Amino acid sequence: MKQRLLATALLLLTGVATCLGGTATVARIIDVSPSDGTAAISAAIARAAVGDTIRLGPGVYREPTVVVDKTVSILGRSGAILDGEGDRFIMIVTAPNVTIAGLTFKNVATSFVEDRAALKVDEGHNCRIVRNVFEDTFFAIYLAKTSGCLVEGNRVTGSATRQTRAGNGIHAWYCKDIRVVNNYVAKQRDGIYLEFVEDAEVLDNVAVDNLRYGLHFMFSDRCTYIGNRFARNNAGVAVMYTRHVRMVGNTFEYNWGSASYGLLLKDIDDSDILENRFRINTTAIHADGANRLVVRDNDFEENGWAVKLMANAQNNTFSGNNFVGNTFDVATNSTRNYSTFEGNFWDRYKGYDLDRDGTGDVPYPPVRLFTMIVENTEPALILVRSFVVDVLDTVERILPVLTPATLIDQSPAMRRFVRNTPTTQTAGTQ
Repeated sequence: MKQRLLATALLLLTGVATCLGGTATVARIIDVSPSDGTAAISAAIARAAVGDTIRLGPGVYREPTVVVDKTVSILGRSGAILDGEGDRFIMIVTAPNVTIAGLTFKNVATSFVEDRAALKVDEGHNCRIVRNVFEDTFFAIYLAKTSGCLVEGNRVTGSATRQTRAGNGIHAWYCKDIRVVNNYVAKQRDGIYLEFVEDAEVLDNVAVDNLRYGLHFMFSDRCTYIGNRFARNNAGVAVMYTRHVRMVGNTFEYNWGSASYGLLLKDIDDSDILENRFRINTTAIHADGANRLVVRDNDFEENGWAVKLMANAQNNTFSGNNFVGNTFDVATNSTRNYSTFEGNFWDRYKGYDLDRDGTGDVPYPPVRLFTMIVENTEPALILVRSFVVDVLDTVERILPVLTPATLIDQSPAMRRFVRNTPTTQTAGTQ
């Protein structure tokens, strides 16, 4: 009986071991501290085996760029700080299945000749970058030619005041199947940047006070972003030259300025914009070359322009949206329209509902005459609160001449749609 139990225990031990060259090995924990020398982390990696964990104790580590070329986990205890001393890449990961967690990276200076990052993953597939802090780093996290990586729970705070001297918080280039989840990014150039990325998920992140965009897509198809908050950026989100994007349940707010947008769409096709909240943006959605979009069940509240549709935006459908308190609900640069508005709530609608089915009996044209004037003569905005504007809008409703005859909501909703939307957080908090 004892021999059988011993054999079973040996079998279990062998099963949890890592087999290398036919030899069973058990993953080790290698403890490191700053007192171990100027290359303490690199030395630990050199003596580590695949599957080992390198655990960094508290203190400041100042050493040449650390290259992680083995499948290991590098975990930081509270107070473990890697200092780039205003100079170099701090860590570059080239191995697969690496985990970097619980570290603080700081002091990576601006470079005009390279995308210098605190943590770069270069073809290191299936990486996990979780619960780290990045302070005053040019680029914080840079993924290049990776797949299957998770970036979760990190906090990135920059200090740049000009776009030309700032890098991106989370930057992904030529990647597939990555997940960016529950990160906080502030005061970078772009909070999150995706270029030539496929099948990415961007979930529950907060991007605030970034100098250009909270989130920036370029040539990145079949990506999804859900439940994110973009506030007080120069522009909330830009999606460009992309297809099959799903944008669901995000909040765009306080993206305010002379050229600011909540959501900028440039040459984007076959995508969904669902259940988002656009609040207090200069322009909530600016669509230029955007085709076959479904824009449904969103709230547009207190924006300058809720929707700007350029003449080359075609075959888009807007339905079930609330338009409340916007200076201009819809604007266009053309007297023709190739998109459909149906079943939206408009707070300016003055029609009636005789059969009480919840739908107005009179169609509603959301483009005001004064909107058309402003599109051609921007200084006319100074008159936006004047009595003259009300007269112009009244005359145009009675005898429409200049507003697009094809841009009409044939079945406007009589009551505002009620959403189960959580209360918006205070701008600048996670």
